[in-house]
Amino acid sequence: MTSRVGATLHKIWDSDVAYSFRRSPVVVVAGVTTLLLFLIAIFAPLISPFDPLDLATIDLTNGLLPPAWHPDGNPEFVLGTDEQGRDMLSAIFYGLRLSLFVGFVSVLFAMALGITLGLISGYAGGSVDAVIMRAADVQLTFPAILVALLINGIARGIIGNERFDELAIIVVILAIGLSFWVQYARTVRGSVLVEKNKEYVQAAKVIGLHPLLILFRHILPNVMGPVLVIATINLALAIITEATLSFLGVGLPATTPSLGRLIEEGNRMLQEGKWWIAIMPSIALVILVLSVNLLGDWLRDALNPKLR
Repeated sequence: MTSRVGATLHKIWDSDVAYSFRRSPVVVVAGVTTLLLFLIAIFAPLISPFDPLDLATIDLTNGLLPPAWHPDGNPEFVLGTDEQGRDMLSAIFYGLRLSLFVGFVSVLFAMALGITLGLISGYAGGSVDAVIMRAADVQLTFPAILVALLINGIARGIIGNERFDELAIIVVILAIGLSFWVQYARTVRGSVLVEKNKEYVQAAKVIGLHPLLILFRHILPNVMGPVLVIATINLALAIITEATLSFLGVGLPATTPSLGRLIEEGNRMLQEGKWWIAIMPSIALVILVLSVNLLGDWLRDALNPKLR
C-alpha cells in the first residue's frame, strides 16, 4: 500500500501539470498564499486572538483603537478594533472563513446545476436543448451581480425581513450559485455534443445502458477539465459577489462578519479617519482574490493541450 501511494505521488510530481506549477514562481507564491488563507479560514477559531462572535469578550471601551504600530494603538490589538470593540485581526480571520465558505459552496451549487443542465441539454438535443440554452442566453444578458440582487430581493420578499437574517447565508449561496450556472452549462453542453458521437458512447448505447448512466459515468469524466478551470476562476468571482452584496447591505447580516460586511462597516468610518477598519479587510480580500485568480489562469493554461 505504501509503495502504491508513493508511486502515485511520484507520478503526480512528474506530471506536466506539476511541472508547469513548479516552474512558475508567481504561481507557486499564489498557491502557497491561497493554501495559507484556506488554513487560516479553517482554523480561525483556534488561531484568532479573540472571538468576534462572542459578545461576552467584546468591550465597547476598546472601540476604534488604531493598529498596534500607531502611537495610540494597543499591542493587544495588532490591526486595531472597530467601533464595537472587535479585534480586526480576529474579525478578518472569521471573515475569510465565512467568505470562503459562501464562495466555495455557491460554486459547488453552480457546478452541480450547470453540469446537470449542460449534460441533459447536449445529450437530449431538440426542444430540451433549445429551452435550456435560451434560458441561459437570457440570463447572460444581465450581469451576475444584478441577477444575485434580484434573487436576493425576491427571497427577502418571500421570507420577510424578520427571518431573513436567519437564512441569509443560504439565500446568498443560492443567489450567487444561480448567477454562475450558465458558464458550466454552456461549456459542458459543447463538450457533450462532441463526446456523444464517439465510439465508447455508441457502445454504451448498444449494450443498453441507461442514458443517465452514460452521462454521469462515461461522458462526465471526459468533460471535467474545462469545468475545473471555470470553477477556480468563479471562486474568486463568487467571493467578490458576496463581498459586493454585503457591502451594499443586502447580503450577510452585520452579526456575521464576512470581508464584505467588514469593508461596508469600515467605509462609514473613513471620513472620521478610522481607515484601518476598511483598509485591512480590503487588503485581505485583494490578496485572496488575486491568488485564486492567478491559480485559475495557471490551471487554464496547464490543462490546455495546445500550450503544452
